[in-house]
Amino acid sequence: MNSENARYIYLDNNATTRLHPEVLEEMLPYLSDNYGNASSVHWFGQEARRGMDSAREKVANFIGASSDEIVFTSGGTEADNQALIGIADAVGRPGSRIITTAVEHQAVMNSCRFLEKKGLAVTYLSVDSQGRIDLGTLADSIDDDVILISIMLANNEVGTVQPVREAAELAKSKGILFHTDAVQAAGRIPVDVRALGVDLLSLSGHKFHGPKGCGALFVRSGIPGPVLIHGGHHERLRRAGTENVSAIVGFGRACSIAAARLEDSSLFVGSLRDRLERGILERISGVKVNGCQEHRLPNTLNVSFEGVDGQFLAMDLDMVGIAVSTGSACKSDMRDPSYVLLAMGCSVAQATGCIRFSLSADNTEEEIDKVLDTLPKLVEELRD
Repeated sequence: MNSENARYIYLDNNATTRLHPEVLEEMLPYLSDNYGNASSVHWFGQEARRGMDSAREKVANFIGASSDEIVFTSGGTEADNQALIGIADAVGRPGSRIITTAVEHQAVMNSCRFLEKKGLAVTYLSVDSQGRIDLGTLADSIDDDVILISIMLANNEVGTVQPVREAAELAKSKGILFHTDAVQAAGRIPVDVRALGVDLLSLSGHKFHGPKGCGALFVRSGIPGPVLIHGGHHERLRRAGTENVSAIVGFGRACSIAAARLEDSSLFVGSLRDRLERGILERISGVKVNGCQEHRLPNTLNVSFEGVDGQFLAMDLDMVGIAVSTGSACKSDMRDPSYVLLAMGCSVAQATGCIRFSLSADNTEEEIDKVLDTLPKLVEELRD
């Protein structure tokens, strides 16, 4: 961290995370000497291929998959698009339907809207006040037209963890494919594709200290397709285009690091989040914690401040060196209230008055205490 950044407290880790130094070290040779195209047969190409093969094993081990079930993508958004649009292309038919939720990431939501324009039907399941779906409602929504169910593992705005294992079991009992967006969950809670029972799962490296521009789609062996980008023979004909070898190698290293420190990191980050939540509730009146207290990510805290515009509070915090957000980074330039919070039953005022604090193991107790010393005064000033 350079001296300019050293004065900042970074609490926007659901948007992106700091690149781990060991990840950067792993990537550098593939940005300099090992610059070959992994599809080339000569030494340079095969050296790149070896780096990719090693990374593929690391990603697979991270989520309990086999290496031949990993398809590298440019990130979580592409992985979500490939899962939904690719499956619709592979097994869809007139009258086909997809089931998802009203609180998915925009990568899933807008893929579904695209498919609706193509003639597919989409059911958007409602959620309760904690952001969780009802499994009974899901069961009632299933009929013979459903080809895919897509339910995120953990919400990017409020951190609520969905009952994905139970939902996937229900899908399997009906012979329906199941996809989960695990972009925010990976590196924060255990993610095992066999334990979850999912057919497709999306990942993104930069959410757990890997490089931007690289992710993966797990595709269970035997699943037809899915293909989104057509062209050459790359990624076993599932994703055409010359591979981003340096990012893939870094992604693999990030998976290994995250796996090794997952338990300790989750406990530590969870304690920081609890310290922050407890301090806010003790020091500031008129606040509402959004999300599920029992089933949630250890690093995410979403709070609505009564009588406050969240955008103004986020800007005031930035002015004093504290980086937070008001929700998803993919819609941070929009003034519309959070559709996630509205779907959870929050009022427009609550949805526009929220701040998302998202932590990582890079944060410290001292940083949390500084936030707690600073935040009440800023909230009071905005209310006045």
